[in-house]
Amino acid sequence: MKIYPQNDARTFPVTQFETDLLVAGGGLAGVCAALAAARDGLNVVLIQDRPVLGGNASSEVRLWANGATSHMGNNNRWAREGGIMGEIMEENLWRNKEGNPVMFDLVLLDLVISQPGLTLLLNTAVYDVEKTGSRITAVSAFNAINETFYTVRARQFCDATGDGVLGFLAGAEFREGAEAHDELGEKMAPGDSFGHKLGHSIYFYTKHTEEPVNFVAPSFALQDITEIPRYKRLTSTLNGCDLWWLEWGGRLDTVHQSEAIKWELWKIVWGVWNYIKNSGNFPDADNLTIEWVGSIPGKRESRRFMGDHLLCQQDIIEQRDHYDAVAYGGWSIDLHPADGVYSTHDGCRQFHSKGTYTIPFRSLYSRSLDNLFLTGRLISASHVAFGSARVMCTCGLLGEVVGRAAALCHTQKLTPSTLALPNQVTSLQQHLQETGCYIPRQWLDDPANGASVSTSSEYALTSLEPNGEWLALDARMAILLPVKRGKSLPDITFRLRSHHPKALRVCLLSSGKPGNFTPEHQYDECVIAVNAEADYVCSFGWKSDRDQYLFIAFDACKDIDIALTDVRLPGIMTVFNSLNARVARHTRQVVDGDYGADEFDFWLPRRHPNQIFPALRLSSPLHCYATHHLLNGRLRPEQQTNAWIPADTDTTPQVVWRWEAPQMLHSLTLIQDNDFDNAMETVQMGHHRAITPHCITHYRLWADDRLIADVKDNHHSVCRHSFAEPVSARAVTLEILATAGARPTVYALNIR
Repeated sequence: MKIYPQNDARTFPVTQFETDLLVAGGGLAGVCAALAAARDGLNVVLIQDRPVLGGNASSEVRLWANGATSHMGNNNRWAREGGIMGEIMEENLWRNKEGNPVMFDLVLLDLVISQPGLTLLLNTAVYDVEKTGSRITAVSAFNAINETFYTVRARQFCDATGDGVLGFLAGAEFREGAEAHDELGEKMAPGDSFGHKLGHSIYFYTKHTEEPVNFVAPSFALQDITEIPRYKRLTSTLNGCDLWWLEWGGRLDTVHQSEAIKWELWKIVWGVWNYIKNSGNFPDADNLTIEWVGSIPGKRESRRFMGDHLLCQQDIIEQRDHYDAVAYGGWSIDLHPADGVYSTHDGCRQFHSKGTYTIPFRSLYSRSLDNLFLTGRLISASHVAFGSARVMCTCGLLGEVVGRAAALCHTQKLTPSTLALPNQVTSLQQHLQETGCYIPRQWLDDPANGASVSTSSEYALTSLEPNGEWLALDARMAILLPVKRGKSLPDITFRLRSHHPKALRVCLLSSGKPGNFTPEHQYDECVIAVNAEADYVCSFGWKSDRDQYLFIAFDACKDIDIALTDVRLPGIMTVFNSLNARVARHTRQVVDGDYGADEFDFWLPRRHPNQIFPALRLSSPLHCYATHHLLNGRLRPEQQTNAWIPADTDTTPQVVWRWEAPQMLHSLTLIQDNDFDNAMETVQMGHHRAITPHCITHYRLWADDRLIADVKDNHHSVCRHSFAEPVSARAVTLEILATAGARPTVYALNIR
């Protein structure tokens, strides 16, 4: 029994922390920043003002996380984010392929809580900062659940709050709304009619019931559904999370008027549901009920802070490669009308670039303060560029960048702006790639630390046997194959059939920019006279002037079928000139105005388990999985497959890295294939398998004759092994014992 006498006043307790890095904001950007910094040796405090992690991907909002893969709906091949963001996606696929948002909460909480050196404060909101000159020195925060104040002193700070709480309170320079066309020359800059900010959305879940369910609308529900110009697009079959265009608030202050925006969105959602349930236009909705409605909106845009580079439309559309490129994006420039659901404009205006674009480190710190990193959706970007960089997997990737940058700044006693200098930023770029973060058109120098490499065998592509299935060529189809500089494609034999004589044109196409997969140039073509079922040879008299991927593109001809194979190879795929309605309206990007964007065809793969590949036979082997790829420092298919695969007859595949003299090994990072083209959306959109087939599930690492790792049940593409005490060895051997069902595929073993 405790009895407390009357007092004049009482105060809540105060808890003090002293740390290396304070990360404010527990969305995917903040989670990745905190994990990266802690893994690189910093003591980190992560403050999150919600009861769960994940931000818009959490169970509170339930939007699927996506990024450069863009639902596999544009031409960004093998573009899924790597590093910690990729690890999160792969772990979620393994534990939660059904896309349950509550399970995604669990994945994030488990990763954060189990990370040494990382302290998590949930339900805690930052409300004040302390500064000395141009440096933040401490933050004050409050948890209303445990009635505790926190003071956290740190050497460096990372703002991942989405609204830029730290930067705002510290007085850093920021912007809201859209830049005028004249400032940056952005032709997509919106006028007043379209509006200058993106709004919020609230999502909902429905479920079927065995008996009819009555619905009585609340008093605040929207009464006149025709106030929503797009109401005719409503159906009873759509999940409420497909209705992302139930959006509003872009004309308001999206920070200080968030509660007003939320109430208007509740009004809209309940009005929409009332219309679906009670208008009589959807009789199949009788046995539907609302299972869940978001209690907080998913916020798209508020403050954007100024760094030393303002990412703009031209950076994205022209795919400018910055000297300090540390990450990449690939979502379309996706702008929404500020009036949201009440607008007469379409729900979005989207333009894609021809491939992924890079993001410079100079956009990831505040130019107003010496120790404030920026990540997530508040980075230094124009409103137009923000329309692409804002998506969650891109934000998560940027989080890891600033976390690892903070560790480098800490150990080397640098400010972020100094780390961004040309003679300094290379160390960050190399470190990111060494830990599995792919950066387009960059590579890791000397990944094996001077070792030579040998393998037990090497797969060469010679033939892929038919499986008895056929595909009608009723749409344009292409297969992607790599070719080396100075080489020609061998003659390719396909099995074709037609009931009537037909001429089939096959073109040899390629992209202009290295690493792109948007065909812009035609090098050659051949015409095949197809009649009865037979083998037909496709031959091109052309030689490549560079390493590159080629499209062997078949014209549409619905009367011709092509034989298929069961074989699937990483870094090689079939694509179709087709449409993904989630991210485009046509099979070609149509630019209906002077928007500074390009027109081009979309060439899209099919999702698992519906991917296909044609049976074929080559006149000479294609050595596209060579052993020497293991030393080129490239982490993805880009100009070449950049991977090694053992021969089919090799039942005990091994790779050996050797040095002339013993080396001291501090860490080994295995980079392998885990289907980087698979979008792996985190929630709602379920996936076919919990692990992708080429993943090496069981392997051993040996240092000379000493077993240093025996990994079973692996499901990750990046597998890092660090040693408390350095290991001396003349050779490291990778012994591959099992995969998830397909050929094992290795990009590198990064040795440090």
